[in-house]
Amino acid sequence: MLLIGYGNPGRRDDGLGPALAKKLESIELSNVTIDSDYQLNIEHAHDLAAFDIVIFADATLSQSTDKIKAPPYTFQQIEAGNPSSFSTHSVSPQAVLRLAVDLFGAKTKAYILGIVGYQFEEIKEGLSVDATANLVRATDFMTGWLAHH
Repeated sequence: MLLIGYGNPGRRDDGLGPALAKKLESIELSNVTIDSDYQLNIEHAHDLAAFDIVIFADATLSQSTDKIKAPPYTFQQIEAGNPSSFSTHSVSPQAVLRLAVDLFGAKTKAYILGIVGYQFEEIKEGLSVDATANLVRATDFMTGWLAHH
């Protein structure tokens, strides 16, 4: 399995993906490779083609205005998508998966873990208090999920 935590730690809660990757690296789960990056790029297609399962972990915005009732993270399986365009600055998980399938014959199952963040605009390192709490919950979930798959 491969987990790619991506985002910009210099933009507060946008660093949730790399923060998860760092936490999971310290646990040393067997049969799990951890990668961290600022953003997904087309080279990741080559990397994930060698794995049975890939998890893309990134920060996401809450869909709820009520922080108490809002889930701290979302987790869902995704399918390869048709990329509408490529940029060196932004490639979606679905587009990376499509490239892996088309170029390398990948049979990789893919999932997205979206960890809810709240502060993205400020250029400053460090997660917000609420995002840190969500990171703890997402780490607990992901540790269990990875151990059982």
